Amino acid sequence: MNNITRSLKIEVPSETAFRKFVHELNKWWPKAYTWSQEKLRDIKIDGKKDGLCTEIGPFGFRCDWGRVTEITENKLIKLKWQISPDREPIPNPENASDLYVNFVQEGNVTVLKFEHLNFENHGEGSADYKKIMDSRYGWDLILENFKKYCENT
Repeated sequence: MNNITRSLKIEVPSETAFRKFVHELNKWWPKAYTWSQEKLRDIKIDGKKDGLCTEIGPFGFRCDWGRVTEITENKLIKLKWQISPDREPIPNPENASDLYVNFVQEGNVTVLKFEHLNFENHGEGSADYKKIMDSRYGWDLILENFKKYCENT
């Protein structure tokens, strides 16, 4: 199964883009793409190896939706994407896909190189899941939100 890849230029230094991606997720991630939706309190990435990716909803509802598998400050973060094709959390990382996000400094801009791979790990429904995430309503929308946030704050 092919991977989803994206590359986009963001008009900020790579250190800024990395910080905003990892440490300011709550400010740019679309609330509609969370379990808590408009009642979302926080969504975050614990920016260290084996750090959890977590959503906090109303009344302290917590859902871990991923894990950091590799991180190089200001350059790279790799995550286990532990969300199933049915939008349910996947406790077993062997049944999860992977995200690789590289932040490459080119002059005064960051080239964000994004890859979502190993969809087949999700099992049944993985082909349709990949198709959705590869659409304008998937990673295109999410990464465009990120770009706008970086360039306008």
